[in-house]
Amino acid sequence: MKYVIGVDLGTSAVKILLVNQRGEVTQEVSKSYPLIQEKVGYSEQNPTDWVEQTVVGLAELLAKFNGNPEDIEGISFSGQMHGLVLLDEKREVLRNAILWNDTRTTKECEEIYERVGKDRLLEITKNPALEGFTLPKILWVKNHEPELFEQTKAFILPKDYVRYRLTGELHMEYSDASGTLLLNVARKSWSEEICKRLDIRPEICPPLVDSYAEVGAITKEIAEATGLSVKTKVFAGGADNACGAIGSGILEDGKTLVSTGTSGVVLSYEMDEDKYFEGKVHYFNHAVPGAFYTMGVTLAAGYSLSWFKDIFAEDIGYEELLADVETAPIGSNGLLFTPYIVGERTPHVDANIRGSFIGMDASHERKHFTRAVLEGITYSLNESVAIFRNHGKTIDTIVSIGGGAKNEAWLQMQADIFDANIIKMQSEQGPGLGAAMLAAYGCGWFSSLQECANEFLKEDETYSPIPENVERYKKLFKIYKEVYGKTNELNEQLMEYRG
Repeated sequence: MKYVIGVDLGTSAVKILLVNQRGEVTQEVSKSYPLIQEKVGYSEQNPTDWVEQTVVGLAELLAKFNGNPEDIEGISFSGQMHGLVLLDEKREVLRNAILWNDTRTTKECEEIYERVGKDRLLEITKNPALEGFTLPKILWVKNHEPELFEQTKAFILPKDYVRYRLTGELHMEYSDASGTLLLNVARKSWSEEICKRLDIRPEICPPLVDSYAEVGAITKEIAEATGLSVKTKVFAGGADNACGAIGSGILEDGKTLVSTGTSGVVLSYEMDEDKYFEGKVHYFNHAVPGAFYTMGVTLAAGYSLSWFKDIFAEDIGYEELLADVETAPIGSNGLLFTPYIVGERTPHVDANIRGSFIGMDASHERKHFTRAVLEGITYSLNESVAIFRNHGKTIDTIVSIGGGAKNEAWLQMQADIFDANIIKMQSEQGPGLGAAMLAAYGCGWFSSLQECANEFLKEDETYSPIPENVERYKKLFKIYKEVYGKTNELNEQLMEYRG
């Protein structure tokens, strides 16, 4: 039996999967590392921690592997997007990585619009300037740490740095590069125009490769440290959302994914490089050859539920918390929740907006609040679905993964609110499996990623929309959409009172 490895470099841990030719995950290892938050709004990590924990995890996996290490034919990567790693002329790290959830770069986003132009930026990168993206971070270092910036010979993203340390070869692939704000997404090339307008040396942009490209082999040192064979092929991999899409079978036009993690993502496959969403949703290169994907984001999806549980139901588990949700009616007896507890991304790019419970009265029990939270999260995700539909996309089938796929009542709720068939997968491994699939495809096990998905991925159950529920939720969704406009000014006035 032959195997591949998928390495998923997350924000809190690296997850490593060993997958055989039937798509079975035969081993799984997870290793955590710390987050560094020196100031409010700062979020950093030490890139060395990523490498060390990946090596430790690989060594643990190989120690339990009973086969010949040479039977592990390939390894590929998935990773957190947008994070900035700066390297000097010796390719050594110059500072801690600034992560995707770091919000210090508001002024740099304004600078990008002033010097590039909002419309021109959208034409080139298909995305607006947001604090989480890589380019504002590069400008922040340039503006605040100029001596360090002068030493910079290359910038790289998190998973690409780990891969460099395992192979000695430096590359960036398109699905992650498209989240930097420096890539011409349609042309798949670095934008010299943006670099010139912002006084950034184009030479610091690394060579670009496809996600399925073979980019090297495990070095002798890493082989000795982990037990891997130097014959193991290394493939570029993809951004976490791109790999999550592959690992969920979002590989053809019309396929859509809803992922409910800490944040929530609605992701749809695109073949057309010319579609224009006016920056309302993200538009990135897919890890699939020649394809793209569009993506809307709810900043606090699963986080809204975990926040609610921690504050109001700390003494019970999630299963008990959600057990009686079905006994609460649609609309939670007139109770509405907006999940803006850390701001919002789609369709409102607003860091200052905050959440609301609206319609509370003395008759409401905990089950009504719980259902309202689930409904509010799903309404927010539905705003992204609505944007896609308003731009001509047909969305009738959605694969649901993450926390939202672990509860039957929530899955039916998604079917009713999205007015689409919701598919739950038999085995959900997300981005790590997508990375392994890129390795399997790169090794030549399959002629296409779709063929790989047909072998690796199996559907478990489908939840269909119930017509009368759909109609009730359409009315409630209309009310939900009005809440933002009626509370954003109030939230602005409350800002001075926030701790």
